[in-house]
Amino acid sequence: MVDSFPAVFSASANEAGTRLDQFLAAKLDVSRARVQQLIDQAQVLIDGKTGKASLRLRGNEKISVLGPARLEPLRAIAEDIPLDIVYEDDDLAVINKPAGMMVHAGAGATEDARNRGTLVNALLHRFARLSGVGGEIRPGIVHRLDKETSGLIIVAKSDEAHRKLAAQFAKREVKKTYIALVHGRVANEYGTIHKSISRDSVRRVRMTTKRTGGREAITHYRVQRRIDFGFGKFTLLELQIDTGRTHQIRVHLASIGHPVVGDTVYGAPAQSKGQGGTLSLGRNFLHAAALQLRQPRTGEKLAFQRELPHELQEFLRRVGP
Repeated sequence: MVDSFPAVFSASANEAGTRLDQFLAAKLDVSRARVQQLIDQAQVLIDGKTGKASLRLRGNEKISVLGPARLEPLRAIAEDIPLDIVYEDDDLAVINKPAGMMVHAGAGATEDARNRGTLVNALLHRFARLSGVGGEIRPGIVHRLDKETSGLIIVAKSDEAHRKLAAQFAKREVKKTYIALVHGRVANEYGTIHKSISRDSVRRVRMTTKRTGGREAITHYRVQRRIDFGFGKFTLLELQIDTGRTHQIRVHLASIGHPVVGDTVYGAPAQSKGQGGTLSLGRNFLHAAALQLRQPRTGEKLAFQRELPHELQEFLRRVGP
C-alpha cells in the first residue's frame, strides 16, 4: 500500500480495457478485495468522479486514491469446534488441522460467516491462555497452513513461548515435512527448488516465481512413489521447506510443471479422467505430516507425526496401486 494520500495515478493508452480494481491492485500492491473496499467507500476518483470496480479504463484517465480503506474492527470469536490436539504443555500446543479450516480470519473479514470456523476461534474456546504477539485476530499463531492444507501446526500459549518459537523459525531450526501428490512424473529422485516468491501482479490471490525482487524461498523434495495407472501420471512427494512463504510448496511445484492435485489455483485440473470415469478431490493433496522443534522453555527436542487423513488415503488408493 502507498505511504501517503492522496495517491494519483495515470492510466496509459496501453492500459485501456483494464478493470479499475485490477489496475489499482497492481499500482497499490494490495488485493482486489481491498481496492473494492476503497471504491465502495468513495475513496477512488476517476477524473474527479466515482466509479465502479468493474469500470474498464479508456486510457489517459487520472485516478486518485484519497485515503486508506476504513476497516471494521475485527475480533476473533470463540467457538466450540473440535480440535485434534497432538501435544500440549504449559507453553505450546500442536494441532492437527483439517483441510477446509482457515487458521485465522483475513484482514478484510468482519464478524460474520467469513470469521466463523477458524482455528483461532477453536483455540479461544479450548485454551484459557494464548500468546498475544500476533494481535487480536491471530492469538497463539506462530506460523500458518493454507486453508486447504491439513496437518500439524504449532500454537503458542504465552508471549515468551511465541517469541522463542518465532526465533526457531527465523533460524530455520524447526523442521517441517509435507506430503504432496502432484500431477505428472517427477523425473529426478530428489531435488531443490530455489526460486523467490512474490504476489502475482494480476491475480492477487496467487503468488508467483516469475517476478523479480521476491522473497527467497527454498523447497526440497524427494520422490516417494510414481503412479501411472487408470487416471494418468502422478508422483507422491515428501517435501521439506527452509522458508515459510505464502503458498510456497504449491507455487514452487507448479513452477516446475507439477501442480499439487486439487490445486486449481495453480493449474491443477479439477478432475482426472480414466477408464473408470472421473476422479476429483475437493481439497489440495498437501499434508503437513511431521514437525520437529525444541520446547521453548526447556530446550527439549519434540517430534510429531500425523498420517494422511482418510480422504487423501482414499484418493491415493483410487489413483493406483
